[in-house]
Amino acid sequence: KIKEIIIDYSRELFKKSKKICMFVITKKINIMNKTELIDAMANNAGISKVMARKALDGFIKSVSQALKKGDKVALSGFGAFSVVERSSRTGINPSTKETMTIEAKNVVKFKAGAELSDKINKK
Repeated sequence: KIKEIIIDYSRELFKKSKKICMFVITKKINIMNKTELIDAMANNAGISKVMARKALDGFIKSVSQALKKGDKVALSGFGAFSVVERSSRTGINPSTKETMTIEAKNVVKFKAGAELSDKINKK
């Protein structure tokens, strides 16, 4: 079962004579959750769902531990996971419109490999 969500993007096109023109694009996106991924892994690998769950949980745990240590995880043909530091920056509190400092933090980055990019761009 794939869930569908609707994302509404609103962008300001231009301002003319104090009139703000906006447009809205509606786009359908299918999201595969963890249970659906486990089902797909089990079907594609010809293994039980229990084994697929253990494999996925093991993958997530291993990648998380490696990234926490500061290592990069590269899967040839698929992509690479790494940790990058996002520096502190100034933002605006949407409720109060006051400026605030957003603290620096580490974020996970994923860069798709060439083989994966080729697969998703084939028609």
